[in-house]
Amino acid sequence: MFEAKNYENLIGLPGFSERLLRNHFTLYEAYVTNANKIMETIAGFQIDEKMATLEYAELKRRFGWEYDGMRLHELYFENIAKEKCVIDQDSQLYNKITEDFGSFDNFIKQFMATGAMRGIGWVVLYFDTKADKLIIAWINEHDTGHLAGCAPILVMDVFEHAFMIDYETKKASYIEAFMKVACWSVASDRFAEAK
Repeated sequence: MFEAKNYENLIGLPGFSERLLRNHFTLYEAYVTNANKIMETIAGFQIDEKMATLEYAELKRRFGWEYDGMRLHELYFENIAKEKCVIDQDSQLYNKITEDFGSFDNFIKQFMATGAMRGIGWVVLYFDTKADKLIIAWINEHDTGHLAGCAPILVMDVFEHAFMIDYETKKASYIEAFMKVACWSVASDRFAEAK
């Protein structure tokens, strides 16, 4: 079974109120709970040989939503930090970003512009290990739009729950706040693991 992680260490994160963070943690915990409930229910269907039912099919479809909601939130919370975390300009990730986007500033502009698009979802910097390329992707729903076989390096939540309490409809201000707390050492470690 999946276990919710504790992200209380993020309380006091610059640009993010305690109320917003606690609401976000509660939402994340619900994804963990629901992923577990679906797993338990599906296991029961397998025991009772009810796998040819509509209920089984719908739960299998719903599982991706709950599971990806859980994992994306974990990636998100784990790539933000209270202490300033600038990118090491000698790191493999920095060098790959400048190679693939022309400059670190170009990457930041593209990442932020993707987040500022109309709609809700996620912005993910992926590393495509087969093509040896970094790609910024828009994930419309938790379970749709992922780039198969690619490793998530930096994840930003742009669903309303991630910013509305503090920023109302000013998503661009939230994105700026996110970029100030992005933990580049975590992103660099993810990139090194994916290489």
